[in-house]
Amino acid sequence: MPKHQTAPSIEDFEALAASAFETLPAEMRHLCAGLEIFVADFADAETLAAVGLDDPFELTGVYIGVDLSQKSVANPSPEPDRVILYRRPILDEWADHGEIPLGELVTHVLVHEIGHHFGLSDDDMHRIEDEA
Repeated sequence: MPKHQTAPSIEDFEALAASAFETLPAEMRHLCAGLEIFVADFADAETLAAVGLDDPFELTGVYIGVDLSQKSVANPSPEPDRVILYRRPILDEWADHGEIPLGELVTHVLVHEIGHHFGLSDDDMHRIEDEA
């Protein structure tokens, strides 16, 4: 990155995430009703521990909530479902793989976390990506 440029801010990432979400198929967006999308610089220690990581640069995003396959009207979740995208790890990955546009990488991480909202595991999503 040239010295006169600054890294995209959290607000820039929020705009990229909102744009990425709007490009998703309407059916997919409909299934995400009530899903909140946030951006933070890094995951906190509690989140890192919950996913079994020590290095905050290893986590680009996380889904927090009860996935659609587990939801029940009889036992509603007390908290809203959330996707959190982590700006600094995404920027590092983007810098390491400079041929991928930042918006495309943000979209990839967002879709991955929405996959967890739908009840897909990491293995499920890797298999889908490999087959695509």
